[in-house]
Amino acid sequence: MILYPAIDLKDGQAVRLLRGEMDKATVFNEDPAAQARAFVEAGCEWLHLVDLNGAFAGEPVNAAPVEAILKACKVPAQLGGGIRDMATIETWIEKGLARVILGTVAVENPDLVREAAKAFPGKVAVGIDARNGMVATKGWAEETDVQVTDLARSFEDAGVAAIIYTDINRDGAMQGPNIEATAALAQAVSIPVIASGGVSSLDDLIALRDCGVALNGAISGRALYDGAIDLAEAIRALS
Repeated sequence: MILYPAIDLKDGQAVRLLRGEMDKATVFNEDPAAQARAFVEAGCEWLHLVDLNGAFAGEPVNAAPVEAILKACKVPAQLGGGIRDMATIETWIEKGLARVILGTVAVENPDLVREAAKAFPGKVAVGIDARNGMVATKGWAEETDVQVTDLARSFEDAGVAAIIYTDINRDGAMQGPNIEATAALAQAVSIPVIASGGVSSLDDLIALRDCGVALNGAISGRALYDGAIDLAEAIRALS
C-alpha cells in the first residue's frame, strides 16, 4: 500500500483545510517545492497535489508551484483541482505530471473521463469526494444526489487508473479515516482505490492496509505536517 503525502496549494502556499473549508486554512509551508523535496527525502514513492483555488475557479490557479514541484522532484505526482477539459489534461501530462485527478467533471462530464483515460492510459484517476455517502463537487461546495458507489461503478470499463475516495467530514479533522466506507467502495469496484481524509496516525494506515480489501494506497496531509505520522516510519511499515 502506497502512502501519498498531500500538498494542498492555496495562494501559492502549502496548506491544510479543515473539512474542506477555504477560510479554515493553516499554512504549513510557504515553499511547496521545498515541502515536496522533504517528503521525497523521507522516502515517499508518490506525491499527491491539490490546487484548491483551481477546484473553485474551475481552471488551474496554482500552476507555478505545481511546476516547481515537478522540476524539483523525481517521484511521480498526481494532481487534482480545476482540471476540467482535455487541453488542461494534455498540458499537465506534457509538463511531466504522472496522473491527473478528475473530480467535478466525473459527475458533470463523464465522457471526458472516458476520453482522457483512453488517450492517456494509466494517467487518469477519478476523485470521488463524499459527505454521508453522496458525492460533492466544485471544491466540495456543491452536494449532488449521486451515490459514491454508483459513480465509481460507472467508470468500471473506462480504463481509469485509480479512484481517490475522500470522506469530507473526516478531512483535516484528525479523527481517523472512514475505513468501513472505503473498504465497501473497494469491494464494489475493480478499480484500485486510494483512501483520503482523516488519516491521523500509523494505526490508521495499518487499519486501512488490513481492512480486508486490497487498497492501492492512502493519502495523508495534516498528520505528516503535525508530526503525528513519521513519513519514513510509515513507509517502512506499509512496505
